[in-house]
Formats: sequence, C-alpha cells, structure tokens
Amino acid sequence: MVKKIVFFYSLIFSVAFGQTADEDYVNDNVLKYDDYVYKSNVKTVKIHEATWEYATPLINLNSNEQIELSFDDIEGDQKQYSVSFIHCNADWTPSDLMISEYLSGFFDLNLINFAFSMNTLQKYTHYTILFPQQNLKFTKSGNYLVYVYANSDKKDLVLSRRIMVYDNKVTIAHTFRQSSGADEQFNKQHIDFTIYNSGYDITNPFADLKVTLTQNNRWDNAVTNIKPTFMGGGQFTYSLDDASTFNGGNEFRYFDIRSMRFYTEKVKEIYRDENLKNHVVLYPEELRTTKPYLFYNDFNGSFLIRNRDTQGNQDVEADYVYVDFFLPYQAPESAGNFYIMGKLTDWRMNKKSQLTYNYKRFGYEARLYLKQGYYNYIYVLSNDAKKGGDETVIEGDHWDTENDYCIFVYHRKIGTYYDQLIGSKKINSIKR
Repeated sequence: MVKKIVFFYSLIFSVAFGQTADEDYVNDNVLKYDDYVYKSNVKTVKIHEATWEYATPLINLNSNEQIELSFDDIEGDQKQYSVSFIHCNADWTPSDLMISEYLSGFFDLNLINFAFSMNTLQKYTHYTILFPQQNLKFTKSGNYLVYVYANSDKKDLVLSRRIMVYDNKVTIAHTFRQSSGADEQFNKQHIDFTIYNSGYDITNPFADLKVTLTQNNRWDNAVTNIKPTFMGGGQFTYSLDDASTFNGGNEFRYFDIRSMRFYTEKVKEIYRDENLKNHVVLYPEELRTTKPYLFYNDFNGSFLIRNRDTQGNQDVEADYVYVDFFLPYQAPESAGNFYIMGKLTDWRMNKKSQLTYNYKRFGYEARLYLKQGYYNYIYVLSNDAKKGGDETVIEGDHWDTENDYCIFVYHRKIGTYYDQLIGSKKINSIKR
C-alpha cells in the first residue's frame, strides 16, 4: 500500500514546476508535462525558435514564426517517429480543450527529415522538424507540450518538450535592480514589473491572471502565481521582493570538446578506449563560493554543437564523447545530492545528472555522453526540503551576474476554460 501511495504522489508531482531526483525514475513510460527524454538511445535534444538556436521556444500565434526540434538516435537506424501536441494550463497541467480546439489541419506530424552520421565512431541518426506547418497550425495561445512517439503508438514515448505560443494583449514594463535587505542586496536579483492591459478586459486579476518568471529557461526555480501589489488605471504592478527575487548565481562553467586532436583550457586528457569510444577528462573543479565575481560571456547554460576537426555538416559529423567530471569535496554532503545542471542535462536533477562521491579521491564525480561542442553548466545541490536546485553552495551568489529572464502573463477569460498567454517579455540582467 505504501508503494502505491508513493507512486501516485510522484505522478501528481510530475506535472508541477518543482522536481526531485527520484521523480524521473518512477515510471519512464508515463507522459511528463516537462522536458524529458524517455529513451536512452535519444541524445542532444534541441528546441528553439527557428531563426536562432539559443532562442526560447516561444512564437507569436499571429505570425509565420516556427519552432525547430532536433535530436539524435544513437542506434543509428531509421525509425518511424511522429510528433503530437497537448495544450496546457499556466501550471503545465493539461487544459480541458479538445485537440480540435487548439490545432487546425492535421493533429500529428511525421519526422521525415533525417540524416545518418558521417565519419563518426558513434553511429547515429539525426532527426529534425519545423512547426507549425501549412498542414498543422496552432489556433490558441498558451503553453504546449510537444511530444515525440514511435511506431504510431502514442504510448511509445520518445521525448517531450515545453513550448509557448503568445498572443499579445498586454504590454509589460520592468525595472531590474538589486534586492533590498542587508543579507541579500549583494547576492540576489529582483524584478519589478507592471502589466498594462491597454483596453483588454481583465475583470478579476487576482483569480484570472497568472504570471510566471523564469531564469535562463530553467523551470526548476521558476516563480509562479505572483499577485499584483497595486492595481488601477489599466495597470497591474508587481513589486514584492520575496515574490520575484532570484539567486544571482554565477557565470556558467564551460568546457570545449569541439576537437579530439587538441587540448583546450578545461581538458586534462583525451583518449580512446578499447571499444573505440572517445573520452575526455576535465580538470578537477574549484569551489567558487569564496572567489570574487568575474564576468565572462557565456551561453547561460546552453551549448553549441561543433566539430572543429571537420568542415562538413555539424549536425551529422560531430562525434559523441564520454566526459568525466570531478568536484573535490572533503566529505559527502549530508544536506542533499549534487547535480550537473544545464541544457546538457535538460536542466533536470536525476540519476543521469547526479554526481556520486568517491571516497578514495575525496570528491564527487560523474560521466556524461555528449556530442562534440562547447558546453555551459553549473553544479547545484538539491534535497526534498527545497524546491529546485541551489547553485550558491558551489558556484557562489552575486547580484551582478549576467542572467536571462522571461516574464509570461496568462489569462483565463470569463466563459473560457483554458489559459491564454497574453503577454511575454525577455529581460537580460545587464542589458538595459
């Protein structure tokens, strides 16, 4: 009976913003309304607005903008993959809309664009698709879960990804500043913002208006359900420190594995094992909690796929590499587990991204299988007592760190039963 209760709780929790390490491994065949990979042979999933590979997967409902989804299948054969879509509420639970109410044309797309890897030790098949298309269009704004399934069986799940479709009905103005208070003003970043409804009818903002803030496209530390502090004159002002305040954190760590011939700054060793697999050993890491803040350009947790040893098609000529991480730490941490966080691990804290303590080396270690490229990442600590991963334990916390933020404004209009995305705004902490 206890196992059944735990299983049920985990399924309910899988649709929420927060997550714990165990949640990913309750049942890999259950659709999660989150960014998730269900098959071990699927690697390097990328999803973004089609014109820029670092863009948020966010498009305008009334435009020709598209989202590009791509991934690799390291079994290296040709499979029958299809894509479907589920409209979601502001909290990423499925909405009550029927599929015919939010899609026009076909309801599913087949992945017909694929290419086999070339000149690589790891054979794989690269799949890519653009949507919406002429024969499939979104008719409602809001959150959407995109999921890929195999062999025409929607229970044969491959991967899922979150995207947003907006239809601007409001405008958003913001002010970015240090947090107030002696304990936080040199560590935290705070956003004050005002929503102007510009004649759009918002009858009950406390009940019908929902606002979400994200940092660097992370969902584990997203701020949700913020309520306005002032209303009047066609505007809603949000200015509570504790509601829209984030850790400043630090610039992301990085490593460069674009070449298997030349050693880069963070690479200690490159070798090939008896199974003809490439390996890269990174230099031991440093704790940055006591180090002063140092600015340098980063991808805010993203990655760039490239193979410098070839001038060919990077999508199919970049090879796969085992990458070894080591974080010196005097004794195992009793407050939780450490994880590698970034787009390289889908921003998830699970067994794949978890570091394990090596008592002989006095530190934490992990190994990831990654496609050649340039990667950003951080180390976070997580336990069941706190939502999301805490990067400040290893990385430090600085108010002047460069971070990207997004504000999403959702509204459930009277007489409807779904959340529209009526406004969005992208913000950078150092670009005014």
